[in-house]
Amino acid sequence: MSRKPKKGYFVKGQFVAEGSELDQELKLAMKGGQVASKTDLKRESEELQQLGEQLLDLRADLFKPLPLPDKLADALADARRITNFEGKRRQMQFVGKLMRQLDPDALQSVRHALELQRLGHSHDTAQLHLAEQWRDRLIESDEAVQEWIGLHPGTDPQQLRALVRQARKDAPAADKAAVSQGLAPRQGRAYREIFQQVKATLKQADSSAATASEAHDA
Repeated sequence: MSRKPKKGYFVKGQFVAEGSELDQELKLAMKGGQVASKTDLKRESEELQQLGEQLLDLRADLFKPLPLPDKLADALADARRITNFEGKRRQMQFVGKLMRQLDPDALQSVRHALELQRLGHSHDTAQLHLAEQWRDRLIESDEAVQEWIGLHPGTDPQQLRALVRQARKDAPAADKAAVSQGLAPRQGRAYREIFQQVKATLKQADSSAATASEAHDA
């Protein structure tokens, strides 16, 4: 006769049977001034599972320094290779189990690395939007061209003005049908080159500012 499986849950990789002494201790443990419930523990378990899933997309330069045990690093590498839906689901459950075994310092390192990646994406997106805004302003007015040259003395004024003039000539006539469908008009080479130059200049200025800030802090 098969034994009926015990009801319980996992905490840091350890199975806790409901009603056991450990279960009672966990439920009596204080958490932020409130008694930790099974719901609290389940929520924590789900959060760690999600952290494990986010690690799959973490950049290599941020992932490599993490103090992860080899078993977890190998499990994540296997999960990246698995394409079968059910196989991946089971593998991620295993990753979640290993995540629950990490000590607080390792978990903090994981959260920090994921936050660094998130902030990096946000910064890159903001830089792209700024480059797009400057491109449009440069094409719209000569005052913006003069302002840009004043802010970025390394700019070749002749080349920039030539590109702006060409972009204005190449600007397609408004197509009401395309506008109503939310379609962007096709732009010429000068339009694209202005964007690339502006983006590169902003990136260089941002890098120089970061280097100066680090030197000042040192």
